[in-house]
Parts: sequence; C-alpha cells; structure tokens
Amino acid sequence: MAQTNVETEVAGIKVSIETGRIAKQASGSAIVRIGDTMVLATVCSGRESDSADFFPLSVEYIEKSYAAGKIPGGFIKREGRPSEKEILSARIVDRPIRPLFPDGFRTEVQIVCTIISADEHYDADVLAVTAASSALCLSDLPFIEPVAAVRVGMIDGKFKVFPTLEETEAGLLDMVVAGTESSIMMVEGGACELSEEQMVDAIMLAHSEIKKIIALQKELLVKAGKDQVKSFTPPEQDQALVAAVKSFIDGKLHDISFNGDKKTRYSGIDKLLEETKAALAEQFPEKEDAIGIIFHDLERQDIRETILTTGKRIGGRDCDEIRKITCELDILPRAHGSALFTRGETQSLSAATLGTKLDEQHIDNIQGQYDKSYMLHYNFPPYSVGECKRMGSVGRREIGHGHLAERSIAPVLPDEKSFPYTIRVVSEIMESNGSSSMATVCCSSLSLMAAGVPIKGHVAGVAMGLIKEGDQVAILTDILGTEDHVGDMDFKVVGTRDGVTAIQMDIKIFGITPEIMKDALAKAHTARLKIIDIMEQTLPASRKEMSPFAPRVTTITIDKEKIREIIGPGGKMIREIQETTGTTININDDGVISVAAANKESRDAALRKIKGIVAEPELNAVYDAIVKTIVEFGAFVEFLPGKEGLIHISELDHKRVARVDDILSLGENVRVKLIGFDRFGKVKLSRKALIPQPQQQDEPQQ
Repeated sequence: MAQTNVETEVAGIKVSIETGRIAKQASGSAIVRIGDTMVLATVCSGRESDSADFFPLSVEYIEKSYAAGKIPGGFIKREGRPSEKEILSARIVDRPIRPLFPDGFRTEVQIVCTIISADEHYDADVLAVTAASSALCLSDLPFIEPVAAVRVGMIDGKFKVFPTLEETEAGLLDMVVAGTESSIMMVEGGACELSEEQMVDAIMLAHSEIKKIIALQKELLVKAGKDQVKSFTPPEQDQALVAAVKSFIDGKLHDISFNGDKKTRYSGIDKLLEETKAALAEQFPEKEDAIGIIFHDLERQDIRETILTTGKRIGGRDCDEIRKITCELDILPRAHGSALFTRGETQSLSAATLGTKLDEQHIDNIQGQYDKSYMLHYNFPPYSVGECKRMGSVGRREIGHGHLAERSIAPVLPDEKSFPYTIRVVSEIMESNGSSSMATVCCSSLSLMAAGVPIKGHVAGVAMGLIKEGDQVAILTDILGTEDHVGDMDFKVVGTRDGVTAIQMDIKIFGITPEIMKDALAKAHTARLKIIDIMEQTLPASRKEMSPFAPRVTTITIDKEKIREIIGPGGKMIREIQETTGTTININDDGVISVAAANKESRDAALRKIKGIVAEPELNAVYDAIVKTIVEFGAFVEFLPGKEGLIHISELDHKRVARVDDILSLGENVRVKLIGFDRFGKVKLSRKALIPQPQQQDEPQQ
C-alpha cells in the first residue's frame, strides 16, 4: 500500500492520519497526529477459536519515553510494565471498539497503540481510538464502521474540544467521548459538579466533531484503495437443537432467573443447564457447547422480554427501584476512617488513611512529573463473587474502577493548604452483584467523613442500564450483574447534591438518542439523591476531630531565604529538630513547611523551634536562652535556635560579679532581654534587666 495522508480541522485544530509508511506487515496500521503528538496503531489477527464464548480482543497502549525526548528512570533504562495511565488509556480504546465487531466473531485480534511522539499540549489517549479504528478499517477484519474520539473540556464557562493538558487541568470538565457517525459508543470523564444538562450538551458537541474525524477516516480508505472488508457469517444454529433446548427448559428457566438471591439463581441456572445437556446428549451427541450457547441466548431473551413487557426485574424490583442500602461506620478500630456500605448483594469496606507529604506518590510519565497526594485503590478479590481464582497483580478492571471512584470524589476534597495531608482510600469489595464501583464511591465518601477529612458533601453513584428492542425502551436504575450482562448499556453517574462529578457510559448497540441519555441522567439524579439521603442519616458531615491514630499536620510559610537556616549545614538543623521533637518535617521550595506529629505537644515543640530559627532578634524582647560558652568577660547564650548573643559580665547582676561561673553554668537555662546591638550587629543581652533592683538601705542618723 502506498503512503497516504489525509488531514482536516477539528475545533480549529489540525488532525492528520497517515498509512502505508510504517508497520506495513501488520494487517492494518495508521498514525494519527495533533500538534507534535503522534500515535501509531497496528492491528494483527490470529487463529479463530471455535470453543471461545467471547471475542478474544486485546488492546495495548504503550508510551515510549523517546516520544518526549526522555530516558526512562530507574535502574533498567527501558520501558517496563504498563503504568496506570497506560492501562486506563488501553481501556478507553477497547471499550468503543469491541462492540463494533459482529456477534459471534471469535478470531483473536491484537491492537497495539504506541505513542511515538508526545508534546506538552495534547494527550494521546483520544488519538489512539481514532488510530486503532483507522488501522482496523484498513485491515481485512470485519470491523463494522469507523469510530473516533475527542476530549471535551470546560474553560471559562465554555466547552472546548481538544483542550490542552494545561486547560484540562484548570477547567471544570475532562471528558472523553467516542462514537461512530450515527451513535455515541462511550463516555468517560470527570466534572466539578456540572448539571446533567451541561453533560448532555458536552456529549452532543463532541459527537458533532467526531463526525468530522469519521469523514476523514473514510477519505483515507478511499485514497488508500481500501474498498472492502473480510466478510463474516456467524455460524447458523441447529434449529432442531434450538427447539429441543427451548422445549426442555420451558417453564423452568424463567422461575429460576427471577426468584431468589444471586447464589440461588446462579446455582439453579447451572443445574438446569447440566440437566439440559444430559437430557439431550443422546439425541444431539457432542453438542454440549452449542447447547450452552443456545441456553444462555434463551435466558437473555427471557430476561429482556420480561422487563420490557411487565416492567418487573430480577427479584421483583420496578425499573426505578434501588436495592436496600445500609451504612455502618468505624468498622476498623485502627484505621483513620472506615465504613461498610451494603446495597443489595454488593458490599464495599473502605478505609481512609491520612499521611504526610512524604507519603505522596511521585508520577513520572512522558508528559511531565508531578506528586499525587490523593489516591483511591479498588480491590476485587475472587471471594466477592464466591469464586476460587489465582490472586496476582492488580487487574485492568480494578485499576479502571478505582480511577472512576477516585475522580468522582476529587472535586469535593479540600485543597492542600487547608488540609495538608496525603489521603489514601482503599475499597475492598466484599460482595459483588452489580456496580461495585458505585458502592466504592459511596463507601469511600463515608470513610473520608469518618476520618475527619473536611469534604464538601457526600458523593454517591448509581449504575443505569438499558433494554431496547425496536421502539420498546426500559431504563433500569441500580442494575444487577446479570442485567448489565444482558442489557444494552452500562451508564454510571456520580455526583453530589449540586451536580455531576464523574460519568462513564458504555454502549453495546446503535441508536442511543439524546432523549434516552437525558432520561437516564434524570433517573440517575433522582436515585443519587435518595442514596445521599441514606448516607447523611448515617453521617451528615465530616467529623470535627480526627482519629487519635492519625498524624497531626500543620503548615506554616516562611521567607524562602530562611530555608537554608532551617535545614542547616548538611541538614544538621532539621535532623536535630525532628529527632528531639519526634516529628516529620517537609520543606517546599516556595517556603511552605509542613510539620507532622503524633500529638499536639510534639508538633508545637517543632513549630517553636522553626519559628525561632526564622525569627529576627528584636530590641527589648525577652528570650529563654541556654548557656553555651563561659568566658572571662561574660557568657555566650543561644537565645534563638542557631542564634547566640553575649551577656557581658556587667549585665549578669546589679551587684558586682567577680566570676561568671559564680552566676551561670554551662547548659543552664537563663531568661534574658535583648538590650542592643554592637557596631558589628552582634546581639547584646542582659540578665540584670530582668532582675528587680535591690532596695537601698536607709543611712544611719547622725
């Protein structure tokens, strides 16, 4: 294929796509560029699996340090395991692309998105979606239609497509929207309490710009001479087998699916499936896999039809009904804040831990370095769903759910100046049957308030689902795991009473209209307020007192020129302060000092020492000093940390003093008054000035 280039303007920014020059042995490859940020996406396919019950698609997102003119840090000077940013970006690429392959397609597909150039202005994650789509369209795989993504920010009250990294950081919205020419496929973002109407407006603006990128991809295909894709015909089901399975489970499957708790339903369905296979084994030998596929298709069809026709869901709930919620506090006695949030059969145990500046996480990526003082980590152990699995490193799903919960709460946290702590929240999922990420948000909000973190207000989230068949539409509030599996949408909306703080939407079908999104957001808003009501009954606001086990951190600001005095030669002074007071001290280059201590006494002692070091000697001020040196003509005393002055022998007492050591001894505490400075600026101190003058005796009468 000859080298082909196309370009267009999106929101006033040039976007270009190139193919035919790099990675020509891949099934498809493309490079997308904005500014000096470039993403290479390649697509390769492998063998077809007849037994797999899922589409084996894998997406890798790799940031190369050379892209930004850097050498990787650490001992091994090459890129290693994926960072959290790379994992989250890979998920952004995967989610809108996966639904665009035909049902039943089981060929192994690998997409590799490599960041080969990165500037300081534009993030590459949204470009990777377009690059992957272009590469898929150029390959011979049965990719249904092009998809593209853009980022939307809100700067000075106005939406902006393709905001810079700096604008995104300072703005009120950071949202990625992916879609085809006709439909929205994915939404992922965080906001600073924007309204549902504003969120819809941002999505619609994004879709209008996405259409321009879709047109650009189509232009690329024409210029590259790519006019057809590999056809795919899903295997036809044996209608006799379908009829046999349907006949055997008729009247049994529905009752199992809609009654009982999760464990009872799942075990009942598994048992019925095994009975079905056994009953049909003689008539249809070696058809166990086909029977399983047909069985689950009928299960899905029954659940969807029941919801659409009766409005009743699994467990008998109405479409707008939230499962029972309970909230408990202080589950963990030594944690700085803890809570247990249970919604139906989904349960999160969250613990909030407060640390010092030294506990911050240092992030080093290709577009800059920064320190992270707030972290939320989500864990999903296999016992939460009653399974026995190998436990290894944190999975992509756990990182994605933790990131969603983390960004949901970030807008309500206090700023670092008013609350100078590093905050870490950990959510342990103890049970799961639908939207454990939303349970994590609610539970984490409770644990932060229990820890005494002065957050603005409670944050809650709810997962919305959709069943759509033709013109029949049912929007489901607080979906179960099964409803997520058989449904057409997973729409998570998080926020406070005042607005939305995070949103995540994945679509499995075409035809999601703005009206459906608005309806889902309105129902999510109602549900969110109900959940917040329950949370506020448990804990209406952040506690005024922190846990006795939490460190006490205080910040002060000093003149930057004084920093070296506090540190001292080779760090001697700051080490001495920390050792003698039992505190941890961190000094920023801007003069902000944070002092962390286990108790108020230690903190105050360290603060006194620091303030003493930076204090300037004042005329007529009184100080508590320590005798450091005794000489013939007086004593040198330390009246401020690191500052000494002389008490001349004549200033020791009102009476004549023959020897200094008759009055003072080394290491003795003495109260002195600053009475002046000599011509060299050295301090003159007096003990005598603070001693009452003795009364003179009356002279005897003559």
